[in-house]
Amino acid sequence: MKNNLKVLRKARGLTQISLQMQTGIEQALLSKFENGERIPPTDTLIRLADFYGVSMDYIMGRTENPEINR
Repeated sequence: MKNNLKVLRKARGLTQISLQMQTGIEQALLSKFENGERIPPTDTLIRLADFYGVSMDYIMGRTENPEINR
């Protein structure tokens, strides 16, 4: 599974620790999500999509368009 979590985090100049501090998602989980070892549950996807201002489909690599369809 391709995801854009690492790309989004690095584009904002964040470390996994700083992202943890801002979202409350444990750093170990963020690492596993970014490396494709685990798939984020829906509530975590929503939290990350809201934080980055992108769609969940973009995070999961289902679309190249980061815009949220409204």
